[in-house]
Amino acid sequence: MADDQDKSQKTEEPTQKKLDDARKKGDAVRSQDVPIWFMMMGMALLIAASGPLLRMIAEPLVSLMDHPHAFRLDGGGVMQLARSLALAVAPAAAIIFGILALSALMGHLIQNRPNWTMEKMKPKLSKLSPMEGFKRIFGPQGLMNLFKSILKLGAITGALAYAVWPDRSVFERAGAMEIAVLAGALQEMAGRLLIATLVVVGLIAAIDYIFQKQQFDQRMKMSRQDIKDEHKQSEGDPQVKAKIRQLRQQRSQQRMMAAVPDATVIITNPTHYSVALRYDDETPAPICVAKGVDELALRIREVAGEHDIPLIENPPLARALYARMEVDEVIPQEHYQAVAKIISFVMRTRKKPKGAV
Repeated sequence: MADDQDKSQKTEEPTQKKLDDARKKGDAVRSQDVPIWFMMMGMALLIAASGPLLRMIAEPLVSLMDHPHAFRLDGGGVMQLARSLALAVAPAAAIIFGILALSALMGHLIQNRPNWTMEKMKPKLSKLSPMEGFKRIFGPQGLMNLFKSILKLGAITGALAYAVWPDRSVFERAGAMEIAVLAGALQEMAGRLLIATLVVVGLIAAIDYIFQKQQFDQRMKMSRQDIKDEHKQSEGDPQVKAKIRQLRQQRSQQRMMAAVPDATVIITNPTHYSVALRYDDETPAPICVAKGVDELALRIREVAGEHDIPLIENPPLARALYARMEVDEVIPQEHYQAVAKIISFVMRTRKKPKGAV
């Protein structure tokens, strides 16, 4: 019941990440009948080219039979003869095995890109579960395999009937027929049988591939919650990101507050803004070492008071500097004159002896 409910919730198309993860695990659309059909096509190609291939194999054997005296069987002659025969038939054997191997490879490549994974080879306890085995046998995949087996049996029967029934009288007259005529009739039957088999197996492979594709698509379906969870994993949980951002802000504020004692002057709007500027012989222009609004502005003023740093009230300038500057940046050029007057005033005030008027 829970499985059915989960399936009903999986209505969304899979994301590319889920498809990539499935491919890494070896989970992809795969029909075992497609490679079989390609191998049968390869065998049909070999049968069509059987004349030249048979000549390539027969020529060295005929040469051996025609000139048996040319080969010595003593003193390593047997090994030399076997090696010569193997080298003579090697090109034909390479063509045969190459076509079959290429056919099988094409049957897999046409379905999926090459992918090497050990995931499918890992032992899984679920494979030992009787319930899982029951599901595999009587589930959609098991029923499809049963349907294919019945279909293949019927297809083979139909192919045999198509190939043999029109010329069934050949078997009755086989004893009285010449060898060449009988061979021609059998070759024609074999050709019809091969064509019928290719057509039927091709249809079965196409049906199975469509079924496997539908099963894969259904298996890859995602619920909206799955997509949200995946997004959180890939982009990061918003709560975690907010916590990280908060920690960064706290550390940034701690660094600013540690720099406030080195400031030359604090320009403030008494109720909202505070901008701490530093100017000395090593800086070409005043630099912002800290800034803040409301509570942070109040803390800047408190630290400044603890270290006897002058506080200059200039609300328009404080707001402008706060909006235009970041920490560790030089003041904007348009504010040079206003800030220079303030810093000059601060410098003169510091140089005056206490009690001077």
